[in-house]
Amino acid sequence: MSQRIAFQGDLGAYGHEAVLKARPDAVPVPCHAFEDVIAAVRSGDADMAMLPVENTTYGRVADIHRLLPESGLHIVDEAFVRVRIALMALPGQTLDDISQVRAHMVLIPQARAFLDAHKISAVAAADSAGAARAIAETGERGVGALASAVAAEIHGLNILARDIEDQGHNTTRFLLMSPQADHQSRGDTMITTFVFEVRNIPAALYKAMGGFATNGVNMTKLESYMVGGAFTATQFYADIEGHPDDPPVARALEELAYFTNRLDILGVYPAAAGRD
Repeated sequence: MSQRIAFQGDLGAYGHEAVLKARPDAVPVPCHAFEDVIAAVRSGDADMAMLPVENTTYGRVADIHRLLPESGLHIVDEAFVRVRIALMALPGQTLDDISQVRAHMVLIPQARAFLDAHKISAVAAADSAGAARAIAETGERGVGALASAVAAEIHGLNILARDIEDQGHNTTRFLLMSPQADHQSRGDTMITTFVFEVRNIPAALYKAMGGFATNGVNMTKLESYMVGGAFTATQFYADIEGHPDDPPVARALEELAYFTNRLDILGVYPAAAGRD
């Protein structure tokens, strides 16, 4: 039986693309919000969750760092999706027929040069793939959607322009999450993701990071964010290269634990090719 993987957005969303890339045989389960994605796995309506964590243009995805530690899920894989934007509309229309497009508010600025060049206005929608679906269902003409090519295929729309994004490097990193941790998988490069809160002592963060430097462990990501509505309760999210069973990583994590009030490993998984 195929795995069911929940993602945020309508069928054809970039989260759907991430599902297809990571697990081509999986059954996609669209959800309205990130919280609904996690709830679908908890309730048994889905087996795994696909959640975006960061984008090369816009940085961290809002609220994700707060949701991941509280989700009760474990990262088992990652997927990198190149955000290719297509303009789509009902069959029979040309680009000259389109005076307005609809898309998620984050996607619109990424195609601003193309829209301005063709004098097309843009209206924010809750979901880009959902905007494509709505056009297909209502039969509205003169209006297009900005979304992935997958959305056009699913909802029966014609693509009038491809790859109209302003920046050719725009990529979103997704995390595949499961109710069960999997620390047995091995790849050429392993990634360990964890969150921690440093103790309230002078230079705690500096001392905590020292163990990674002295043990030669490469930290590829370190971000801070506030929790509990307090300015002093700063939590950190980190990615490192290596497996907790590797002696250098084990020593670094042991030293880190000494300077923290909390240390939770969110996942251990093979690095995806798109990381390079």
